[in-house]
Amino acid sequence: MSEKWLEERVPGYAALPGPDRDAIKAFALLWSLFESRLMGNDANARRIAQAVERWETDGVLCAELYDAEVAYFRERYFQNGELTFRFDNLQLRRQDMPDLVAACIRGDAGSARDRVLTTLIIVWRYRNNLFHGEKWAYDLQGQLANFSCANAVLMRVLERHAGFG
Repeated sequence: MSEKWLEERVPGYAALPGPDRDAIKAFALLWSLFESRLMGNDANARRIAQAVERWETDGVLCAELYDAEVAYFRERYFQNGELTFRFDNLQLRRQDMPDLVAACIRGDAGSARDRVLTTLIIVWRYRNNLFHGEKWAYDLQGQLANFSCANAVLMRVLERHAGFG
């Protein structure tokens, strides 16, 4: 019933392909689980950084598990030696560590901690941009790769650090 309502009333939703819809719906559930199980029901960049630092200290960070996503983000947000307009559209705020994220995307910062933290901060911004409405500016079009990537990150983090493995 809600699917039909969305198709009939929400601009652009009916044109959104099924895989895009599925990825966005899965993201909402995965993010909720991530926030509940790993962020004390109150995620923010500071808490994400604390978790990443804890995983690093405990020797369970395994940054190489996120290499494909780091590569995807670098390709999407850094081209021809410059950060892209898409990077600006992440709308990183001061507390989201934009300098660290930009350095990692450019390849200037590459520690295991920095790569995992950057990956999770970008996923965090996808969450904010979806839940606060920015992604509706273009009717959620062109987001399949972003949410598929974010979902892969969240599933891996949940498997590794929240007992879903």
